[in-house]
Amino acid sequence: MSETHDEVDQTQQDGSNTISWFLTGAIVGATAAMLFAPKSGKETRQLITEKTQAGREAVAETGQDIADASKDMFERGRKLVEDAADLFERGRKLVKG
Repeated sequence: MSETHDEVDQTQQDGSNTISWFLTGAIVGATAAMLFAPKSGKETRQLITEKTQAGREAVAETGQDIADASKDMFERGRKLVEDAADLFERGRKLVKG
């Protein structure tokens, strides 16, 4: 195991922050583009609808990616606990003789 618990937590936090800033930037950029675009009201509403749907899909996909990563981290943690329990048991048996 090359990564410590703190390094894993920091990596997860950095990934979450990156995703949050990306989504915030995408929303701000899309909003600014719509406000300054020379389109009619109907075209602008259609664009808003399309961008909203694309945003929902992106959030759902990102949420699924985060859920998958969380499941993977949970499994790795569970394996680590099992390995630690096994080492503890082996050490206890060695001490008892």
